[in-house]
Amino acid sequence: MSRASATSARSAPARRGQPGAERTSGPASYLLRGVSIVGGDPVDLLVRDGVVAETGRGLRADRTVDADGLVALPGLVDLHTHLREPGREDAETVASGSLAAALGGYTAVCAMANTDPVADTAGVVEQVWRLGREAGLVDVQPIGAVTVGLRGERLAELGAMATSAARVRVFSDDGKCVWDARLMRRALEYVKAFDGVIAQHAEEPRLTDGAQMHEGEVSARLGLAGWPAVAEEAIIARDVLLAEHVGSRLHVCHVSTAGSVEILRWAKRRGGLTGRPSRVTAEVCPHHLLLTDERATSYDPVFKVNPPLRTQADVAALRAALADGVIDAVATDHAPHTVEDKECEWAYAKPGMLGLQTALSIVLETVGPDWDLIAERMSRMPARIAGLAGHGSDPAVGQPANLTLVDPAAQWTVEPGALASRSRNTPYAGMRLGGRVVATFLRGVPTVLDGQAVRP
Repeated sequence: MSRASATSARSAPARRGQPGAERTSGPASYLLRGVSIVGGDPVDLLVRDGVVAETGRGLRADRTVDADGLVALPGLVDLHTHLREPGREDAETVASGSLAAALGGYTAVCAMANTDPVADTAGVVEQVWRLGREAGLVDVQPIGAVTVGLRGERLAELGAMATSAARVRVFSDDGKCVWDARLMRRALEYVKAFDGVIAQHAEEPRLTDGAQMHEGEVSARLGLAGWPAVAEEAIIARDVLLAEHVGSRLHVCHVSTAGSVEILRWAKRRGGLTGRPSRVTAEVCPHHLLLTDERATSYDPVFKVNPPLRTQADVAALRAALADGVIDAVATDHAPHTVEDKECEWAYAKPGMLGLQTALSIVLETVGPDWDLIAERMSRMPARIAGLAGHGSDPAVGQPANLTLVDPAAQWTVEPGALASRSRNTPYAGMRLGGRVVATFLRGVPTVLDGQAVRP
């Protein structure tokens, strides 16, 4: 029997993108035998009625999972996912994205607002939230837009989205920067009333007009218009000062430069010096931890992303910042695109990469099997930033059974056609990666077993 397959009737894999409207409750209990909790000594872990009921030895359950050699992590949480629905269901749906997330070890994802229509009203965020509940594979938490239509002219219905059924707490115009300082200040002031977060796509648009890739030696050699690092860094510097002035929460999306790291380090140190803890957090994407602007020399648009791939020095700085806590979280920026939007001339291709099913393996590739660090940056901190109760807790007695089992010894090859997303724009096609998600449990019910999606 292969690892993490149940000893009683094993669930069949779901068809790609069709997880079903509702999940069956499943058996009352699962015993994960011989699992290592966040890299600790092997124990038996009993999941019953949606929570971790017991840990120890000699436990019994309705189903037993052979977890020898596997590591149990708190279910991964993604702060930055593009699910495209409503409006671009040809690229992704909430259901297909949820399936990719579950297969990647996630139990919760935050869905970005740049849909069509934009998620700038209570009605649209509630639609996304309900679609997530119907899919039933991960908790889908909508992110609301900061400005109406992402146009950067006036604030969206932040309060209405916050009090909607979706209970939105994070707001972002991701894909576009809230570049007007006065509007950004107003947004920070508004969400402070309910401890909300403004997640900024840091890009001074007047410095990136027409940009195609990172501005540097490679862009000069290729003759492509450059996206300078200072365009990101200037907005981050402005916004950390605004957040401090207002006393509100700021989250910086997809940090990509060494200069940005130093500004964030300064901001967090400054908070300590003033006696007020910093309320600034930041994320980095797996592709910015691994890939560099040299990939653009192929002119393959799969490597076109916003912010762009940077230099090896930037990659090194981002890895160090992730390790020392200047960067708080890893977020995928999962950005599916259709063939028509991606497989075309570089200048016309839309920026973005798939990320949900490869993120954990890429992080393992870049930071190694530091399980506590991985749990902190890919689950605990993202859950705290997004305010997702029930997520981000290590598997322990009494905690919700949102957890992921990983085989650190497994190797797998990324095959675009085998991914659950409706799109195929992965930059890791053909790459051999280490670490395989073997099982994912959402409130004690398996969404993935033996590496396969479980049919509802």
